[in-house]
Amino acid sequence: MREAVIVSTARTPLTKAHRGEFNATPGPELGAFAVRAAVERSGVDPNLIEDLIWGCGYPEGTTGRNIGRQTALRAGLPVTVGGCVVNRFCSSGLQAIAIAAGRVVLEGVPAMIAGGVESISLMNPAGRSGAAHLDPWLVEHKPELFMEMIDTADVVAQRYGISREDQDAFALQSQQRTAAAQQSGVFDNEIVHCTTRMMEKNKETGEVTYREAVATMDNCNRPSTTLEGLAKLEPVKGAGKFVTAGNASQLSDGAAACVVMEAKEAERLGLKPLGAFRGFAIAGCEPDEMGIGPVFAVPRLLERAGLKVQDIDLWELNEAFASQALYCQRKLDIPMDRLNVNGGAISIGHPFGMTGARLTGHILLEGQRRKQRGERVKWGVVTMCVGGGMGAAGLFEIF
Repeated sequence: MREAVIVSTARTPLTKAHRGEFNATPGPELGAFAVRAAVERSGVDPNLIEDLIWGCGYPEGTTGRNIGRQTALRAGLPVTVGGCVVNRFCSSGLQAIAIAAGRVVLEGVPAMIAGGVESISLMNPAGRSGAAHLDPWLVEHKPELFMEMIDTADVVAQRYGISREDQDAFALQSQQRTAAAQQSGVFDNEIVHCTTRMMEKNKETGEVTYREAVATMDNCNRPSTTLEGLAKLEPVKGAGKFVTAGNASQLSDGAAACVVMEAKEAERLGLKPLGAFRGFAIAGCEPDEMGIGPVFAVPRLLERAGLKVQDIDLWELNEAFASQALYCQRKLDIPMDRLNVNGGAISIGHPFGMTGARLTGHILLEGQRRKQRGERVKWGVVTMCVGGGMGAAGLFEIF
């Protein structure tokens, strides 16, 4: 039986949208940093790679064309390597890995690249909104589809009693865990250093200039965050609401890639995989509470695999908002000491199309770190809510 394994992972640092080092880096160039590094780390002959499956939350706003093919060429891969773009909003990177694994298992493909990118800095607002082309029937019968994500997070907090205090405490934990992980170098073997061109604008004159910039580490997080500081932040949507700039995911730019290949092919080449792809599940939910999607996707995933929540050693649940992440944690009864152990999107950042690939690479590397310390670690789950009212979940066996 054919198996899909992940033999390497690489990602860019996550930098602040509009204000960070990648604010003038086109999507294909941004993705190419991660793709090149993942291929180099894998030791796989690029000529074995058939296709690049590339996630992007807003491909129409990022490039207007097939950013998967553009990224493959920008990364210097052989022209024989294809490329396509896949969109499932915040799960696009995980969806790309699932598709690549399916092609390896079912279609006999020897090796694939999968991952994702998002350049929020360079996103075309017109491409993101598309308001002029909304389906009138959907507008009338399912207007919640078009709610802002912040509004859905406020709905979850109100509907399920997730207090502002608990949301801020969860956000603080995310910041603290990320700061500790950075201090101890946890992310160093994921990140590739990126030299690019950064835009700077003079606030007084409006003059725009460019300079060379080198991104070496995530810089969206705020290590000095305190509970008192979080409590002082005003809700984005006004009094009586919950979501603030401190308890929601950071707007950021970045890319992540994995090399996926067949297990016996990897063995033949003498490669040591990080882990294996073991399953993927999608579940729908009401669009106005899209943040709770994982509570439906995760049970479906685990039932198929014959596993229970307590069997999972590490969880990466994307922190789109503290309200939805906390609800999912409580509903699924995920132990806090196994969840987002090095922080999550509230502190690190959330470039929509890349997050699923970042979480996959991170959970595999973190699992291996723990195994080296003598801990029992076998199973990891990556899960997230998805715009429009969905949840996605992927199961990985950690080697």
